[in-house]
Amino acid sequence: MTEAQKPIRRVLTAVDGNGRSFVAKDGPANSRTPAMGSGRRYTDLWIWEKAPLSLSDPADGSDLTYVFPGPAGGGHVRVVQANRPAPDLDLKKDAEFIAPHDPKVVMPSGRMWDRGGNNAFTSPMHKTQTVDYGILLAGERILVLDDGDLRMRPGDVVIQVGAFHAWASPRLSGLMAFDMIGAEFVDGAAGLGQGGDLPLGVPPGWTPPPGVEPVRRIVTIDRKPGVSSVVSDGPAPDIRLDPARPGFASTRLWVTDRTPARIVFETLQLPHTIEPPKNGSVMRVINVPPDKGWQGKVGETEVKAWFAAMGSPGASTWSANARHPYMQKTKSFDFCFVLSGEVVLVLDDSEVTLTAGDTVVNRGGNHAWSNRSDAPARVYVASHDAA
Repeated sequence: MTEAQKPIRRVLTAVDGNGRSFVAKDGPANSRTPAMGSGRRYTDLWIWEKAPLSLSDPADGSDLTYVFPGPAGGGHVRVVQANRPAPDLDLKKDAEFIAPHDPKVVMPSGRMWDRGGNNAFTSPMHKTQTVDYGILLAGERILVLDDGDLRMRPGDVVIQVGAFHAWASPRLSGLMAFDMIGAEFVDGAAGLGQGGDLPLGVPPGWTPPPGVEPVRRIVTIDRKPGVSSVVSDGPAPDIRLDPARPGFASTRLWVTDRTPARIVFETLQLPHTIEPPKNGSVMRVINVPPDKGWQGKVGETEVKAWFAAMGSPGASTWSANARHPYMQKTKSFDFCFVLSGEVVLVLDDSEVTLTAGDTVVNRGGNHAWSNRSDAPARVYVASHDAA
């Protein structure tokens, strides 16, 4: 069932000559022609050739072209719209059906391996030389691995650490964001997991903090050549709360500490900071409660305590005259996806209201998240080092 491509709103920020942040663009991002099957569409938000990303380059990174899976020393962010097939369609008789086959290189980049099994609505079983942050924004998608299938629902996140996988949408269409970062395979095309860090999870009997919805984190990797497996699947364990803002939570999901990224089993043991590591990235989710629950009760002491607890005291740009107490600024590109609720992106010289499905590319600008509604909002943020 072919559906029209949904436009993806992208807000792009910039910093003026006085160092003040503002909205540079606000409108539909660049949609592309069908990719790997006519039943799917994709929209580019940003492409970069190397790390760190440049804060001084005024060019719009979505205008660049790339060969999948993106630059080896950089990466790309896009949103994929995967349509469901008609209920009576025999996918094995689909004109685009390709039978399963032995792994082979299928892209000029030489960094993607394909095992077939695809059709217009299902991707091939494939592996890319990347570490991917995958966020299901709407609908449903089935993550196909060699050790089983996982049904993903809105808000679920998968960290694909160079693993073989496929995507299917047999029941519902899906809208999914991908931040794909160039990775290093130290053992050639095998790209197996390295190191002895064990996956972290919540302890037995764990319950989420009051007012905070847990985030499902799936981590996948290849432990044996050509065989993908689940490393972990459950609530993300690294949750930071702000006592001054009941219901606010920052949940860290993954860190890359270099580019090309390492193929490892866990990264949450790395130091906790808001800023990404040098030439690296950090993926997190923030739950933003209504401002009315804390407004008038928070001052400089509480704000500085929060940023210190996050390992980033220098990120705060507190000012009694600022638009928002929690204004912050880091040398990073922040790729942001609003999953639910309504939230206001507060900048130095402007504000913009965002709702579910909207995206933001924040290029090192001073900013804060404000919730002026009566319900919580959830924002997914992938921050990349910039200079």
